[in-house]
Amino acid sequence: MQNATSKEYLTDAMWLVETIKNEDVILRAESALLYLQLFNGYLGESEIKVYSKTKGLIDNVEYEVVSSFVDIAHFEDSGILCSTLSQAVNDMLVDFDNSDHEVLAQALSNYYHSNRESFEGLSINPGNMDNFEYMRDWALEYYLD
Repeated sequence: MQNATSKEYLTDAMWLVETIKNEDVILRAESALLYLQLFNGYLGESEIKVYSKTKGLIDNVEYEVVSSFVDIAHFEDSGILCSTLSQAVNDMLVDFDNSDHEVLAQALSNYYHSNRESFEGLSINPGNMDNFEYMRDWALEYYLD
């Protein structure tokens, strides 16, 4: 089953909520950053990334199957579950080669500028620090180009 794309909704958050509202999933990675409004999204966004306890039936939802949600830092809002910012960033840093670096740079830059020019409050796992430092430098210059 294919769901609608973001261009068919007033906001990306409305699209995300409508698409996964009846699913037992947690928004992750780029989709979590989109929901958190730290990434502006792409025109006609169509793929949603989630954690799930089972493989779902929606074609354009990328399900990462996990045995439990216990170790995934998340919150509930508007009837859906979403990874925290730190969880989403760490997920992308650990899977760095497969992550959208543009999304990560924009999200980190937006967080930095909305957080009194600080990354304080963002918890980065020690094993992700090299990738974070690379992305941090890009994020600091993101809106300067």
